[in-house]
Amino acid sequence: MPSYEAILSATASLTASVILLRTIANDFIPESIKDRLFLHLHKISSSLSSQLTVVIEESDGLTANQVFHAANVYLGEKLSSSTPRIKVNKPQKEKRLQVTTDKNQEMVDVFKGVKLKWVLLSTSRNHVLKKNNKNGVLKEEIRYFELSFHKKNREMVLGSYLPYLLQKAKEIKEKNKTLKLHTVDYNGTDYWGSINLDHPASFDTMAMDPAVKTALIEDLDRFSRRREFYRRVGKAWKRGYLLYGPPGTGKSSLVAAMANYLKFDVYDLDLKEIQCNSDLRRLLIGTGNGSIIVIEDIDTSLDSAEDDKVTLSGLLNFIDGLWSSCGDERIIVFTTNHKDRLDPVLLRPGRMDMHLHMSYCTFSGFKTLASNYLRIQDHQLFDEIKGWLDKVQATPAEVAGELIKCEDPDVALRGLIKWFHNRANTEMQDGSLNI
Repeated sequence: MPSYEAILSATASLTASVILLRTIANDFIPESIKDRLFLHLHKISSSLSSQLTVVIEESDGLTANQVFHAANVYLGEKLSSSTPRIKVNKPQKEKRLQVTTDKNQEMVDVFKGVKLKWVLLSTSRNHVLKKNNKNGVLKEEIRYFELSFHKKNREMVLGSYLPYLLQKAKEIKEKNKTLKLHTVDYNGTDYWGSINLDHPASFDTMAMDPAVKTALIEDLDRFSRRREFYRRVGKAWKRGYLLYGPPGTGKSSLVAAMANYLKFDVYDLDLKEIQCNSDLRRLLIGTGNGSIIVIEDIDTSLDSAEDDKVTLSGLLNFIDGLWSSCGDERIIVFTTNHKDRLDPVLLRPGRMDMHLHMSYCTFSGFKTLASNYLRIQDHQLFDEIKGWLDKVQATPAEVAGELIKCEDPDVALRGLIKWFHNRANTEMQDGSLNI
C-alpha cells in the first residue's frame, strides 16, 4: 500500500497538472471543449482531496435559488483586478453596470480565517419537443456554483457563512438598487410594466407638519425592523397608511419620499384598470417584497368600478385576507381627498393602520419650501407671510408655484404676498375668508 508521502506527492503532482492544463486550455482550446475539459478536471481534483463541495444550483424547477443569486451578487463585489475573466451586463432600465464572475473562474473568499473556493460551472440538458408530429430538441443551460472547503468547517459554512453571504448580498442590492415605478399593464409580466422611479422627494423636502413627519418616520422604522415580531404574533408583514387631504397637499410626493427612504419599489394599483377580482390577486402575487402598493383616490376608484370589476369584498381580501400574506414587508398606501366618503370597513386597523392628514400649508411647511426653493432660512417678510397663512388657505403646491417663479428671495416672497392678496379678495367676495 502506498505511503502517505507518496499519496501526497501524487496529489500535488495531479494538482499541478490540472493548473498547467487549465492554462493551456485558456490559451489554445475552443470554448465549447474547454468547458467540458475544465469540468472533468475539476471533478478529478475534488475527488482526491479532503475538501467538501456544496453544489448551489441556479433554480429548483421553476423556483429561483436565492443562495445562487446572492452568491452571484456577493462574488461580483469580490472580484479583483487579477481575475482573468469577468462578465459585464447592463439591463435596459438599470443605471449601473452589473459585474459578475464568469464560468470556470475560481475565486477564493476568506471567512473567519477559513478559505472558501468558489467556481461557477454549467452543464446542459436536452428537452425533446413535439410539434406537428415532429420531434425537436431544446438545449437548456444549467448553471451552478460549487463551494469547496475543508470538511471540518461544514457546520460553520452552513450555519454562519451562507447566512452572512445572503445578508451581504441583500445589502449590496439595496445599495445599488434602481427604484422602479410599476403600473398595471396587461401585456407585461404578471400584468405589471415598469419604469425607473427618479422622483427626488425626501422627508427633508416635504412641506408637512413636523410632528406628523416625525411620527411617520418612526412608524416606518419600527415596521422595517419587526419581521420576527409579525411572524411571532401571526400577522402578515404589512402596514397600511391613509393619506387624506385636499389636492395639492403633497400626497403623491410623500409616497415618493417613503419609497426613497425605504428603498422600496412602488406599484401604482389603478383599480379602474383592473378587469376583475382574480386579476387583482394576480397583480398582488406579482408585486415584490419590500414594496409600496399605492391605491390613489380610493373613494372614487370603487364607486366608478363596473359590476364585473373589482368589488369592495375583493379589495378587502387583497388588503387583509389570505392573499395579503403572499409576500413580505409590504406597505399599502391609500389616498383620498375626502376621508368622510370612505366605507368605515376600510378605515379600521389592519387595513389603514395610520391616518395622515395632509393639511394646507402651515408656516413650518412654508419655511421648508423657502429653504428648498430660495435657499433661505429667514427673511424680513416671513412674519407677514405667517399672518397670511393664518387667514388664507393655501396648499403647499400653490405656495411652491409662486416661489418657483423667481430665484431672488425678495421678488419671490413679494410675489407670494401679492398672490395672498388676490386669494383673499376672492374669498372675501364668496364669504370664505378666515378673519
